[in-house]
This record gives sequence, C-alpha cells and structure tokens, in this order.
Amino acid sequence: MGVPDPVRPKGLFNSIKFFVFCHSLLQLSQLLVSGYMKSSISTIERRYGLSSQKSGLLAAFNEVGNTVLIVFVSFFGSRVHRPRFIGGGALLAGVASLMMATPHFLSGKYDYGDDISSSSDNSSGLCQSESSSAAPLSNQSCQQQESPAQQVAYPLLLLAQLLLGVASVPIQPFGISYIDDHASRRNSPLYLGILLAVTSIGPAFGFITGSFMQRFYVDFDKLTKDQITLDSKDLRWVGAWWLGFLVASCLLFITAMPYFFFPRTMTREDSADNVESKPDSKQQTKPLQELSLLQFLKSFPRIALRTLRTPVYLLVVLAQVNLAALLSGLATFMAKFIENQFSQTTSFSTMMIGGVGIPMAVVGTVLGGALMRRFNLSVSGSSKLCTAAILLGMFFAMPMLLIGCPTQTVAGVFPPGTGALSCSSDCRCPQEAFNPVCGSDGVEFRSPCHAGCSSVQIDANNKVTNYTECRCVGGLGFALPGTCGSGCSHLLKPFMVLLALTSFIAAFSQTPSYMMILRSVPPEDKSLAVGVQYMLFRVLAFMPGPVLYGSVIDTTCILWGRKCGKTTSCQYYNLDRFRERFLGLQVVFVCGGLLCFLLTVVVLRRRAGRPELQPENNGGYELVNEHKATDDNKEVNGNKT
Repeated sequence: MGVPDPVRPKGLFNSIKFFVFCHSLLQLSQLLVSGYMKSSISTIERRYGLSSQKSGLLAAFNEVGNTVLIVFVSFFGSRVHRPRFIGGGALLAGVASLMMATPHFLSGKYDYGDDISSSSDNSSGLCQSESSSAAPLSNQSCQQQESPAQQVAYPLLLLAQLLLGVASVPIQPFGISYIDDHASRRNSPLYLGILLAVTSIGPAFGFITGSFMQRFYVDFDKLTKDQITLDSKDLRWVGAWWLGFLVASCLLFITAMPYFFFPRTMTREDSADNVESKPDSKQQTKPLQELSLLQFLKSFPRIALRTLRTPVYLLVVLAQVNLAALLSGLATFMAKFIENQFSQTTSFSTMMIGGVGIPMAVVGTVLGGALMRRFNLSVSGSSKLCTAAILLGMFFAMPMLLIGCPTQTVAGVFPPGTGALSCSSDCRCPQEAFNPVCGSDGVEFRSPCHAGCSSVQIDANNKVTNYTECRCVGGLGFALPGTCGSGCSHLLKPFMVLLALTSFIAAFSQTPSYMMILRSVPPEDKSLAVGVQYMLFRVLAFMPGPVLYGSVIDTTCILWGRKCGKTTSCQYYNLDRFRERFLGLQVVFVCGGLLCFLLTVVVLRRRAGRPELQPENNGGYELVNEHKATDDNKEVNGNKT
C-alpha cells in the first residue's frame, strides 16, 4: 500500500504531458546543434584551413560515440532512472556544445590575407617592385598560425563532436520508451507524432540559426566595427560560426534541468489501463533483470543476424541506408554547393537548405504517412509506394545535373595551362596571397598584386572601392574588389524548385519504409530490429557519407590555399566537375535505393502465391523465421526457468 504513494501524487512532474513538452524542447535543442553544425561546416573549413574531407570527417564524428554505445540502450531499457539519464545526456550535450565554441576563444584573430585599409601606407598587397615590409607581417601571421591554440582547434572540435554523439544516446530512445510506458494507449501515438515532428523540424531550425549567425563577422567580439573591412560577399568572409553553439549550449542546460525532478515511474494517464498493465510490466521486466549484460551481448549478434536474414527487412534497410547516405551529403555540403555554383553568400545558401529543402522533406514525410493510412497499405502496397516515390524523385533530380555554368576565368588558374602571368612577374606577388578582384575585362585575379594593380581608391569608411593602374587587366585597366562570380545566379530558382520537389517526393517513402521494417520481423524482435537499423544507418551511411562526399568535392579543387607553407582549404573549384561529381554521387545513391525497393516488390510478388508466407496473414513477419525466432528466444531467456 505504501509503494505507490510516491507515484500517485498529481503535479507538474507527474504529468506525462509535461514530460512530452519538456522532451520536445530538449530534442529541438539537441537537433538544433546537429543542424547548426552542418550549416557551419564550410565556415569552419575556411576559418581553420580544412579540406572538405576533414570537414566531412568532423561532421560525421558524432556518430562514432553514438554507434559504440547505442547497443547498450537496448539492454538497460527500464533498468535505470530514465529521466535522470536523459537529463545527464542533455547536460553532457550542453558541455560538448560549449566545447565546440572554445577554439574561437583560444585562437587569435582570423587572418584572411591582404588587408589594404589596415596598412599604414595603403599599399599592402599591391604590385610593388620592392616589397620588404610584407615579410615581417607574414612571419607574424605564421607564428599565430602555428601556435598551440591554433593547432589544437581541430582535435578539440573532433572531441566535442564525439561527446555530442555520446550525449545523444539516451535522449531519444529513453524518452520514447518512457512516454510509451506512461501515456494512455489512445494518446501515445499523438505524443510520439509530436516528437517525430520536432525531430524533423529541429535540423531546419539549426540551418536557419546558422544562416542568421553567418551574417556576423567571426571576430566581431575582438574588433571594432570600423576594423571589419570584409563583407559577406567576399570569398574570404567567415561568419560567427561559434555564436550558435553558445546559444544552443544555454538551451541544452535549461532544458536538461526538469528531468532531474521527474520520477522513475509515474501514474499512467488511463488509471484503469495502469491497473491492468502494472502486473504485466512487472512480469516483463523481471526476466530482463535476470539477463546479465554478458548474456545480452552474446545473444545480440545472433538475433541481429537472424533479423538480417529476413529478405524484406534487409532490402528495405539497404534502401534506407542509400537514402541516408544521400541525405548526409546533402545536409553537410549542399549549402557549400549552392554558394560556389551560384555565387551566393554562405548565409543565403544555408537559408535555402533550412528554409526550403528540409521543410519540403518534412511535409513529404507527413503526407506519405497520411497516404499510407488513407489507403490502408499493406507491406506490398508500401513497397510499391516507396518505389514510385524514389523513381519520381529521380526524375526531378536528373535535370539538376544540367543546371549550372562553367567556372569563371581566373588568370593563371583556369582554364588550365594558362601558366603564370608575365605582366605581374616583377610584382613579387606572394604565392599565398588570396584577395580576389574582378578586372574590367571580366577576368578574375587571385589578388590585386596578380592583376598588376599599383594603386587603390578608398571611400570615406576606409573601404576599398577600386583598384587602378592594373597592367594585367585589359580594356579600362581597373579591377573591383571581390570575385567576378560564376554568372549563373539566375539559375538558382529553377534549381531550388527541382531540389524542393525531389525532397518532397522522395520523403514519401520514409513512413512506408519504416512500417515495412516493423511488419517484416517477429513481434518480439521489433525493438531490436529498429536498433539494428539505426546502427547500420550510422556505420554504412552517416559515418562514411560526409567523408566520401568531402573526398569527392576535394577532387574538383583547382587551387588550394596555402599558408605558412601548408595547404589549407580550397580557394577555387572546377564548377562543372563539382556539379557532376557531387550531384552524380547523389544519383548513384538514389539508384541504389530504387534497386533495393524494386527487389522488395519482386520478393513480395513471388511470395504472394504462398498465402502462408504473406505478412498480412501471420502478424506481420515471415513464418519461415518463426521457428528460429522461438528457438533463439528460448536460448536467450534460458536462465529464467
């Protein structure tokens, strides 16, 4: 009689509705960090001179900690105080998010190369026959670049990403199971639907936040407004990538607090349901408590292997792995693609992904589930819907390969084979100089020095307006600061329309494919099947995907930046190759997903002639696996008797 008393009292922290509210805010904050990280990846790449392969590894590194520990969630389940574990994970995520921003405070000011207006004689970076003053500045810059604080930045970012992955392990699984245990059967789907919606829009908020933060200069806290001479259209611009992590860290700390006040168990919403289910839940949890961690780890590979032998399950998971790999590349590098291909700012490119691409995918996911419910689709019907959605999505994706324009002409860089510029050979231009200017003849130069410019015009705000007396520039012989651009910004609208349609239609397959997985395995293996599915996502898609995309992007670079004798990030890409290889790799993954869904249709059609093997007639899984499932479960739970 005394045991239920701590659970019975009504209050804010004994309400599952309040728990759902808190968990929605926490998941939104956690996924905001994930989306913000991907939106800032190209900025971090430019700030710390990383290759796309390294930045891809950074984006994928949080999956390492998550993958290693996710198996243990299946074992611990309800054995632990789930709200406190969720709160602990949220606090760790807050610390990791704070750690993501620390390289900015440990490093010196961002050195972007030539800075005309800050020079005392207003001639730095111009064509000079005698340039003795540049050497000390260069040496000072190199000392700053090679400082321990600068060198520790990338390892610190990797460690923070690893901790973010570890922190996210208990948040979603424990939250969903806690809600399912204490919500009424009628309200449980509604609450889980709310969490799914938040999970979908969380990354979009991250990208939109990233777009806003990119408008501020990276060192706005270290420089006065007059000292900031770059604008967001400059190729050397680096936004305040670190600011969003501070905001996200505060949100995570705030949303973590309520979890330490929730009880381990609370009264179920439907009291009658609670009375009926309590004895059952005790009977179910007792065997789990008797099963040791060693026994669980021994049984896990066997049950996982049995699950993977289910043809429909395996094919659907492989299809989802292909689509997840596609998504990992799109989320990490699509903003960078738009920025380079259509000569847009980082802020605007990020907004296109967070404000158009992701929301359209969310709408497609919701409508896919509604369509499935409206027509009460079976496993076979779901496979056909998935196949049709991917096929139609590929139809809209293919024209994107043709939307773009060639790389602008860059003297001495592109087209290849142009060699060094003889007109500026006596200017003693440093090879590391990168301050793009656009000549009056439409040719771009890496710096005013490479254009042979010997004088500069500055406005009242001490900003460069024009470079004059440029011996390498044809026509009027002047050059404007900044890049000439790719010249195809007008093609961004049709590209985004096709991207939005592709995201919308392909997302129709998400809900049906999840239902196919749940209906193709034995009921007792459903939770484990979902766990194996997410593990394969991480191992085969989310971990290698960004690294693969980054490596492919690096192969299209035509001019690597150099600083202090070391290679940094790419300064110019061959835009045709960038478009063909980046989007072409996505087409490959789409084709892989389409092939797997087609094979699923074939398998189900061949099985249709044997009614005893149809999922609709045996509770949603193949009877051929039922005896194996029973035998394995007897082995796993053998110690119970």
